[in-house]
Amino acid sequence: MKNSTKILDEDRRSFIKKVLKGTIAGSLLLVIPAGGNALEDIPAQIPGIRDKEWDMSKKRFAFIVDITRCIGCGSCCVADKREYNVPDHNYRTWVERYLKDFDDNIYVDCPNGGLDGYQKPREDLDVPIRDTFFVPKLCNMCKDAPCTQVCPVGATFTTPDGFVIVDSKRCVGCGYCIQACPYSVRFLNPVTKTAEKCTWCYHRVRKGMLPACVNVCPTGARKFGDLNDKESEVSKILSGPGVITVLKKEMGTDPSLYYIGARREVI
Repeated sequence: MKNSTKILDEDRRSFIKKVLKGTIAGSLLLVIPAGGNALEDIPAQIPGIRDKEWDMSKKRFAFIVDITRCIGCGSCCVADKREYNVPDHNYRTWVERYLKDFDDNIYVDCPNGGLDGYQKPREDLDVPIRDTFFVPKLCNMCKDAPCTQVCPVGATFTTPDGFVIVDSKRCVGCGYCIQACPYSVRFLNPVTKTAEKCTWCYHRVRKGMLPACVNVCPTGARKFGDLNDKESEVSKILSGPGVITVLKKEMGTDPSLYYIGARREVI
């Protein structure tokens, strides 16, 4: 038994060395965030919680997407698909590409939800493009969520800590919540036949971990944290200078998802 344990330990050490040296192929962005430390950031935790009591009832979470930082790499989409085994052609989060020509015409596309990244220009456009930007989309986690109001069986509900969740065991797949969502972030899972959407990785957050997409973003375009913690990054951003917007404000849903650098073409 001692010899087998020793062999396992040696194998682990050998594997870690190969990963850190880059001799093992794979997308390390999905394992270690840019600038992260392998021992400290796997899994990455919400800043400010180390060595502190983690009480979800005292938290007020917010998600911020900085469009000026998004490079359309698709790492967030890949992480989400792997985390939840999302069926093909369905997306809990996706990244749209916006192109603007010199006449201010806007062209929007989102091939495969941005899962493959945007490495090639659009071949169907024959006009000069003067600006390109990317817009990640996900659940807005509305405080006044229309989806919870229309569910006939109470499968879609808001948790005491403010997360809008779907109970797949109760969901009957009627699709009312999908139609009610003004942000089109819900879909009917073709395998389970139940409604599904982004949950901001509720299962991870309850453990003090960052959402998977935030964890892998190489440019820090996705930010998540507790607004009740005045020292948190999201709290400082939302209370500081700069233009912070939400999508479809006129809908009155009071979303907890905020955007930095969102242009009029988006909001």
